Amino acid sequence: MKHVFIIGSKGIPAKYGGFETFVECLTAKKKNSSIQYHVSCLVDDNQEFEHNGARCFNVKVPKIGSARAVLYDLLSLRESIKYIKQHNLTDCIIYILACRIGPFISYYKRKLEKMGVTVFVNPDGHEWKRSKWNALIRMYWKLSERLMVKHADLLVCDSKGIESYILADYRQYIPKTTFIAYGADVSPSVLFDDAALDEWYTSHNVKSNEYYLVVGRFVPENNYEIMIREFMGSNSKNDFVIISNVEKNHLYDDLLAKTNFDKDPRIKFVGTVYDQELLKKIRENAFAYFHGHEVGGTNPSLLEALASTKLNLLLDVIFNKEVGEDGAVYFSKQEGSLTNLIHEVEKYSQTTIDQLSEKAKKRIINEYSWEKIVDKYESVFIKENVKGEIHPMVESLFIS
Repeated sequence: MKHVFIIGSKGIPAKYGGFETFVECLTAKKKNSSIQYHVSCLVDDNQEFEHNGARCFNVKVPKIGSARAVLYDLLSLRESIKYIKQHNLTDCIIYILACRIGPFISYYKRKLEKMGVTVFVNPDGHEWKRSKWNALIRMYWKLSERLMVKHADLLVCDSKGIESYILADYRQYIPKTTFIAYGADVSPSVLFDDAALDEWYTSHNVKSNEYYLVVGRFVPENNYEIMIREFMGSNSKNDFVIISNVEKNHLYDDLLAKTNFDKDPRIKFVGTVYDQELLKKIRENAFAYFHGHEVGGTNPSLLEALASTKLNLLLDVIFNKEVGEDGAVYFSKQEGSLTNLIHEVEKYSQTTIDQLSEKAKKRIINEYSWEKIVDKYESVFIKENVKGEIHPMVESLFIS
C-alpha cells in the first residue's frame, strides 16, 4: 500500500479554495486501490474521520495571524511523522502544498530520509510577489520557496510557467520536477431552479448574456483597477458584474477614490455566490469573462471560466496563455488595450464566439479534466524511483 500524506490544504470536505478543491477531487475520484490518502485538516478538535475513503486527521492550531498557516503545516508534518512511526508504515510520500515551511524543512527532511519517506512539494504560484505582504514577509516567502525547492524529492508544478521558473531560478539544486495541472469541472450546470437564477438577476438588475463577469479574490495582483478603468472607457451597453468579497477591503475604498466607478451604473459589485451550480450558471450566461490574474500558476477561476463561459478576455501573461491558448483573446496592461478589445469582441459574429467557446471547452476537456489530473497524480505517486528523474532542461545545463 502506498501511503500519501497531504499537508497544506485546509482540509476536506472542501468548502472553498483551490487546494481544498484539489484534495477533494483527488480523493473522490481515486481509481488506484493501492493508494491510501491521509489528509490534514485545519479544525478545532483532534478527532479523525473518513471522507472519500481518505483518512482525515484534524490539526488544532491557535489563531496567531498570518503565521498560523506556517504552524499548521509544521504541526501537520509532525503528526504525519508520528503516525508513520506508530504504525510502522513503509512506502510513504508526504506531499506538501505550497512553500511555507522552508526554513524548517531541512530538520524534518533528515528525519524523513531515515524513515525512507519521499517528500513531494507543490510550489504553488509566486506567493512572494503578492502585494498584501510587506517587504519582510516577502523575503520570508522567497527564502522559504528556495529551501523547499532545495530539499524536495519532487516538485509537482501545476503550471508549465512555474515549472520553467523553478528550473531556471533554482538550477543550482538540480530540481526534479513534473507538470500536473489543476483540474476543472467540465460538466454544465445542473441548476433546474430557474427561479433562483431569475431572483439573482432581478436582485442585481442584470440580464442574461448582457454582462461581463469576474469571479475572484479582490487583490491588487488580479488587476481590478485596470479592468474597471478600461471598461469605464468603453462604450459597451453591457454590465460589468464582479463576484468577490470586498467587505473590509481597503483596496475597494482606494479604487473607488481613484476611479469613481460608483458613478458608472454598469459596474456592479454583487458580493459572493456560494451555490456552485448557480455560480456555474451565471458563468454560462455571461456575454464574456475578464481574467486579470498575473501571479500564480494554473488559476482555478480561469479553468472554470473557460469550461463555462462562451467568450474569455485574458490578461496576456504566460500563465494565462498557457491555459487559454487559442480558445481566448488577450489584452495587455497598456492603456486602451482592454477598451479596444471590448469594442472588438462586441462586433464578433455568433459564429466567431461559438468557435472560441468550442476551442476553450476542448482545451479544458483534453488537458484539465479532473479525471485526467487524477490519473497523472496516481501515476506519479505509484511510480518507482522518482528521485532519479531530472528535467531535460536542467540536465542540459550540466552537459559540456
